[in-house]
Amino acid sequence: MIGMGFGAFLTLFVISLIAAGVIHYGFRYRYLNGIDGFLAKWIVGWLGAWVASPVLGHWFPGVEISGQYIIPAFLGAFSTAFMMACISKAVARMMASAREVSPEMAKAPSAASVQGAPATKVA
Repeated sequence: MIGMGFGAFLTLFVISLIAAGVIHYGFRYRYLNGIDGFLAKWIVGWLGAWVASPVLGHWFPGVEISGQYIIPAFLGAFSTAFMMACISKAVARMMASAREVSPEMAKAPSAASVQGAPATKVA
């Protein structure tokens, strides 16, 4: 698995290229619009395709190329490429909502700025 041959590498390369292309250009599910978003999906898709066979198993022994099982590789490539875009969008939303502060929150005193709060005694 670690020391794969060129045929296995090329098989995963093509599978991840197809998965990244379908998600980025076909479904238009993206966080980065340019070629950098496509390349990020391609790289992450290759990693997902590489890990998929050991994790998901060896499905349909007749459907393998250079020792790489095609169906688990496609599932791994699609799922990791999709999750990369999904997590990027979720983090961007979270960061955007963290920057927005409501007027009530801006006026409310924080716990650190409260003065004269009674101290708690430990027995």
